[in-house]
Amino acid sequence: MEHFVDVLIIGAGPAGLMCATALASAGVSVKIVDKRPTRVLTGQADGIQPRTTEVLQSYGLAERLIREAALVHVGVFYNPNEKGEIECTGRQADAPQSSRYPFKISLNQGSIEVIFLDAMKSHGLTVDRSMAPTAITFDEAKLSDPSAHAVKVTLEHLATSDSPGRRDEVHAKFVVGADGAHSWVRKNLGITMDGDQTEHLWSAIDLVPDTNFPDIRNRTNIHSVNGSLMVIPRENDMVRLYVQLSDRDVINPATGRVERDRMTPEKLIHVAQKSLYPYTLKTTQEVDWWTVYLIGQRVASKFSTHERIFIAGDACHTHSPKAGQGMNASINDSHNLAWKLVHVLRGWAGLSLLKSYELERRKFAQELIEFDKKHSTLFSAKPKTKTFQNGVSHEDIVKSAEKFAGFASGIGIQYQESVLVNAKHQSCAQNLIVGQRMLPQVFIRAADYGPYDIHDYLVADARFKVLVFVGDVNESAQLVKIQALAEVLHKPTSFLNKYLQDGQEIESMFGVITITAKSQGLVDMLSLPAVLRPHWSKVLVDDIGMTKSQGGHAYERFGIDEKELTLVIVRPDGYVGTIAPASHVEDVNDYFASFMVVSS
Repeated sequence: MEHFVDVLIIGAGPAGLMCATALASAGVSVKIVDKRPTRVLTGQADGIQPRTTEVLQSYGLAERLIREAALVHVGVFYNPNEKGEIECTGRQADAPQSSRYPFKISLNQGSIEVIFLDAMKSHGLTVDRSMAPTAITFDEAKLSDPSAHAVKVTLEHLATSDSPGRRDEVHAKFVVGADGAHSWVRKNLGITMDGDQTEHLWSAIDLVPDTNFPDIRNRTNIHSVNGSLMVIPRENDMVRLYVQLSDRDVINPATGRVERDRMTPEKLIHVAQKSLYPYTLKTTQEVDWWTVYLIGQRVASKFSTHERIFIAGDACHTHSPKAGQGMNASINDSHNLAWKLVHVLRGWAGLSLLKSYELERRKFAQELIEFDKKHSTLFSAKPKTKTFQNGVSHEDIVKSAEKFAGFASGIGIQYQESVLVNAKHQSCAQNLIVGQRMLPQVFIRAADYGPYDIHDYLVADARFKVLVFVGDVNESAQLVKIQALAEVLHKPTSFLNKYLQDGQEIESMFGVITITAKSQGLVDMLSLPAVLRPHWSKVLVDDIGMTKSQGGHAYERFGIDEKELTLVIVRPDGYVGTIAPASHVEDVNDYFASFMVVSS
């Protein structure tokens, strides 16, 4: 059979499912395949960082995730005392203060995948399982035409399918390889994985504990003279234990290879018990899942070929699971790529826009590996004791946690300058960092006085959001400036109009949201020009809500002058793309002209 699709996704793990969800919700024709006959049922990745929760909320998926998962609010540290027993040496918040969701989330990968699968199903998309690629070719003559089906992939129906041995041909405009650490797509394209494998040997085990350890329901880092241990609370009374192992536990001395058969769940629990001394640990129920692994830290040499085939997730970066980055990095890879594919497929942007995927996400992956090397080495090292002064102290661990909190949570990730990141006028809003995600902030809606977080206006619908900070609209001098800005934005040469096709409304491509400063009187939204109030819900006020507990002081927090008019351009993935004063709207025009295409 032959299929013609916009995007073929190979691999239905978190990266593939996120990409499929994002593309399907934008109306893109997608086919997603996976060699596994069923989805992941238990185990695997289980941690969602605060920024990833914000991303999932932009697709309307966070509420269900929070409802089903365990929420982790506190990080706890245990170290050995002079008796060799572990004792609590500190506690700290487990998420940065600027997080909209000030906690981490723990839920098994299978349940997270179901959330994506249900979202895909609502758009008429399901995973074609028991299918694997066997060949991939390009049509060289079509590579420069983004509307052409320039890639052909041969798929084989595996033995576990209903039609084993059958072969299909898929003609796709773009292909995303999200097929894991042993990616067929990556290998077939000749892309190498650069990096090393450490000597740190670990295991992970999911169980319902029977213990007198007081912090079993908190994310707990335990440095013990008997080895390190990490506790992650999980859904349904479970916890995950990351247990440090020694070579003799699982390495075959004859071959030097890790052999899982040399370990059992009972042995793992016994090793964990020694690290928890003087506390006890056992389980009265069957272990849900367990594994043994060596930490590998590698990044792919490139993330795309001809801007037609891309790799995402574990296919392009592998690292330690203890920093809780794997599934988060995978989801955010696809979140970064999907809206760019949509823009090219809709004809809004040229193929060159897709170069920014590798530019942004490969640099992030390299930074992730550097962070993971430091984190995993620190956590795997022996603790400092009276008889071993060269070990890792509690202060070392706390300093590292504080230093990397922004990166680990995803809150502090910053994309470098590019066509999509222009910080020329950063001083107009000095605390909204261009290249970082838009800060969460509650505003009061002018029409109905309801409190709303600005993130809920930044839905992942492939549109750029234009936040216009207009100051006090009840001041006549300010209103004159606002009218002047509206006239500039209304011109056919303005970025709001330049890229529209005949009959197309501004809101089909851009989301305009006007934010006024706190005023002495009621804010009359009807005094604003029509271009700045496309809908009654799109005018917000920087004020405190009726309960006196939400909103206010955003201008001050963002570093925006109430007497000026400031445009903040937020990319479809929620990152601040550029900022400019109303007197330099031409710089915003130039920003969009660098990657958007004028419709013929």
